Amino acid sequence: MDINLEELTSEQINFQLILHSGNARSKVIQSLREYREGNVEEAESLLTQAEEDLNAAHGIHFKMVQKEAQGEKVEFSMLFMHAEDHLMSTLTMKELVIELLEIFKAKNL
Repeated sequence: MDINLEELTSEQINFQLILHSGNARSKVIQSLREYREGNVEEAESLLTQAEEDLNAAHGIHFKMVQKEAQGEKVEFSMLFMHAEDHLMSTLTMKELVIELLEIFKAKNL
């Protein structure tokens, strides 16, 4: 997914970050629930889908960092801070769930 940031307002950009990281977060949590129910393949599929959502969010985030590195001011707001928080907490959650699933698999849980 390639989003042209030039066509979006800062609010729209922030909501895109929230959308993609929120979708990923939901899939990460659902993957843990699916694993608990014995649906290992579905759990792994959801983690793959979550990674795709996170890649979209990362792409947006990277473009924003590039703009600022090139001297273009990136607007800071509470909404932007919320979007950043969403992204970072989802990344942390994804890594934790991946590690938990590996532990559960190793112990045949």
